[in-house]
Amino acid sequence: MSVITRDEAQLRAEFLDVHRYTVELDLTTGDETFESRTAITFSARSAGDTFVELKPAELRSVTLDGQPLDPGTLHDDRLPLENLTAGEHELRFDTVMRYSRTGEGMHRFTDPTDGETYVYTQLFLDDVQRVFPAFDQPDLKAVFELTVTAPEGWTVLANGVTEHFGGGRWRAAPTPLISTYLVAVAAGPWHSVRTEHRGLPFGIHCRRSLAPHLDTDADEILDITRACFDRYHEKFEEPYPFDSYDQAFVPEFNAGAMENPGLVTFRDDFVYRSAVTDTERQTRAMVIAHEMAHMWFGDLVTLKWWDDIWLNESFAEYMGYQTTLEATRFSEPWVEFGVTRKSWGYDADQRPSTHPVAPDAVDDTAAALLNFDGISYAKGASALRQLVAWLGEKDFLDGINIHFKRHRFANATLADFIDSLAAATQRDVHAWADAWLRTTGVDTLTPVIEPVSGTCTLTVAHTGSRPHRVTAGLYDHDLTDEGRLTLRERIDLDVPQSTPQPIGKRPALLLLNDGDLTYAKIRFDPESSAAIRAGLAGLPDPLTRAVVWNALRDAVRDGELPPTDYLDTARAHLPRETDLAVAEGVLAFASTHVADRYLRPEHRPAALATLSSLCRDLLRRTEDGDNPGLRLIAVRHFVDVAAHPDTIAAWLADGTVPGGPELDPELRWRILGRLAVLGATDEAAIAAELDRDPSATGQEGAATCRAALPDPETKRAAWEAMFAGDDLSNYLFTATVRGFWQPEQADLVRPYVPRYYQDVVPLAARRGPAIAAAAGRHGFPHHAVDAEHLALGEACLRDADPTAALRRRLSDELDDLARALRVRGE
Repeated sequence: MSVITRDEAQLRAEFLDVHRYTVELDLTTGDETFESRTAITFSARSAGDTFVELKPAELRSVTLDGQPLDPGTLHDDRLPLENLTAGEHELRFDTVMRYSRTGEGMHRFTDPTDGETYVYTQLFLDDVQRVFPAFDQPDLKAVFELTVTAPEGWTVLANGVTEHFGGGRWRAAPTPLISTYLVAVAAGPWHSVRTEHRGLPFGIHCRRSLAPHLDTDADEILDITRACFDRYHEKFEEPYPFDSYDQAFVPEFNAGAMENPGLVTFRDDFVYRSAVTDTERQTRAMVIAHEMAHMWFGDLVTLKWWDDIWLNESFAEYMGYQTTLEATRFSEPWVEFGVTRKSWGYDADQRPSTHPVAPDAVDDTAAALLNFDGISYAKGASALRQLVAWLGEKDFLDGINIHFKRHRFANATLADFIDSLAAATQRDVHAWADAWLRTTGVDTLTPVIEPVSGTCTLTVAHTGSRPHRVTAGLYDHDLTDEGRLTLRERIDLDVPQSTPQPIGKRPALLLLNDGDLTYAKIRFDPESSAAIRAGLAGLPDPLTRAVVWNALRDAVRDGELPPTDYLDTARAHLPRETDLAVAEGVLAFASTHVADRYLRPEHRPAALATLSSLCRDLLRRTEDGDNPGLRLIAVRHFVDVAAHPDTIAAWLADGTVPGGPELDPELRWRILGRLAVLGATDEAAIAAELDRDPSATGQEGAATCRAALPDPETKRAAWEAMFAGDDLSNYLFTATVRGFWQPEQADLVRPYVPRYYQDVVPLAARRGPAIAAAAGRHGFPHHAVDAEHLALGEACLRDADPTAALRRRLSDELDDLARALRVRGE
């Protein structure tokens, strides 16, 4: 497989103008392939040579200006175009393309519930070549006209409004100028809910078997969509630039969602079959807002090359959370960002693979794909939030609107973006960008409190190079409640400081970055640490508590706080936590990192017992139904950390948790999965549960349960399915590998740790980036925290030549493994 380099793309953009693609897709030709016929009109600015990209199963014919070209010249997904003359040209292709089972290109899925089939495109970065030929780079925008022939009874969705001409033939309205990676088609017997807003057709779509669940939430989804749409029109002077707004919830989608203009695709996990918490509903709202922000930042104005991917993702991430706060009923999206997304950024920024938010250069598309990470999303969004705190929201939005006006339906760079911001403010945004966007790593801020003449001053010790606008929260003990800390005041600071900041009498707790407006690790002075141990749960603001919990998390990862101290703090304070995102984040870190990796195996049972006891307290506290979301979190984690099967087996047999909730499919599969790990169920029970729930989610649940059974033959069969065969779809692969490695089964799976490195390299090369990422992330043997494992992984990176996608993932996981060994003191 070839990749295009930045230099090649720049040369081709200087040589070509691409005007129009006319694409005809025939989806009626079988289960494995479809037909694709394409005409591309373009012009060359001078005489010369170039190339066009495609990845066909068969290239039947190709002509240039009516003259046949030799299909045999196609090599490494490139067809050379030699001796072009200056002026207008037309390329015509007749190709057969393969359907994908890995979520790349044109993905095909047959629903096991009802046998209905659906296809959809995911063309991001360079996968358009799997569907039709293209000059595939983001700065060669063109108009796209699509015609699709689909089986009778199907509906075809696309970037523009589609019209059915009968006989299964559909035509989409021509697009405005968009990039190749943003073209989208989704076809199948969709269940649709349609409406209209501001004169535009809006629709939400899912597969038929999910229809009752989509209908239940349709009003909520559409209300959020309309509210975000209206809020963006208040923020942005440029109106929504496309002719419709469809949102399709599609099966086996690799990302959370994709910002195809006019046809956003989401993973259909967002159509909830089972009970979810309000934080999960908030996350869905945020993703809707995130993808809608892309209609302006990414689709209307598009990056010129992939080194500026942060311009797409950081902006949409920031706008997604902020607009969810402003336009919907959800009041604490930044808490979830701080707990979940920000920690993703912090972790990524401390690995060897870290990179600047805006890297100096991304040499090719393979390298670009690796930068869709916690830095481009969470760190970049944190940087923009800090920019807004420093610049002011008015000047920030004025700069954004200048940017849209200057570059609408075109491409832009970091320099263009900064110039647009500079036009709206007197502040030196170029210096800010150099400090924040061109550097790597996480700064650390530590308070130094000094007594001065009966009062105190605050100096912030700063490790790092970035300037910070931060808020310091001063908290005192509540005289009427020793377990409560009350806010005295918040003080705005610029770091580095010119002089110490007077703060009056010594507070019980001095919390830097209160409000979480900057991106930095926070440390505590000794008195503040003592106040946290006594009164963390009594802090009145969930965002304040999130900042504290993140600081404790960072201290554990850096070896400054013993993991058992984190567990003790969670045991003491989490039973009184009310915010769902905080509770979920603390329990997730405590179980998957502290218990499973940072503690030695002999200490793990005690950790699980502590977490079980904590969850029991949460269950007792929520018996009155006052906080069903918190109760659901407690039930899920109680199941996940169960060391003995009796209680959860009784829940499964009764079909309910005493006092609620009743077990829905998600909880039933979760319990059965844990029983499988503990050796307390068998294949017959798994098969019976699959008969009860034969859905795609049920198939995935069964795959996880089977791989988790502590049986040598079952483990062997799961391994062969994952690494020897290529039949598992992306979701079934991930479901299987999630069940395979279990800390309780370390002795049983020990021989598979060296086999992992032998088998994962050819698997990634054979099945491509999506499976490589899944195998490197979910397939990594995280439980095996020992020096022998680290040596095996390092040898693989050194000697085995893994693909770029797998190398990046293994490098990150091995760095985390080395960190776990340091935390353990090994």
